Amino acid sequence: MNDEVFLNERIQVLCSFGSGLNPCVPRRFRRASGREIDVTEIGLRHPTVNGRRMVHVFDVTDGMADYRLEFDSERLTWHLTREGDRL
Repeated sequence: MNDEVFLNERIQVLCSFGSGLNPCVPRRFRRASGREIDVTEIGLRHPTVNGRRMVHVFDVTDGMADYRLEFDSERLTWHLTREGDRL
């Protein structure tokens, strides 16, 4: 990500669940402003620990910008934590 903006914005995410290496795949998310973003590609996905909670981190793009989505598996909430221009 280039020219990153660090955020902590609660978002709504539409995702699909299946089996295999990527059981959870974010497809679309809606920002607090109401703007909807369609995910066209998923980059890295990895779990991390935030305190005592497991957080799943997804680096995604819509082809125009890159985003980092974080899913808190204890609180069952999604946050947009970074947005960057795609070069």
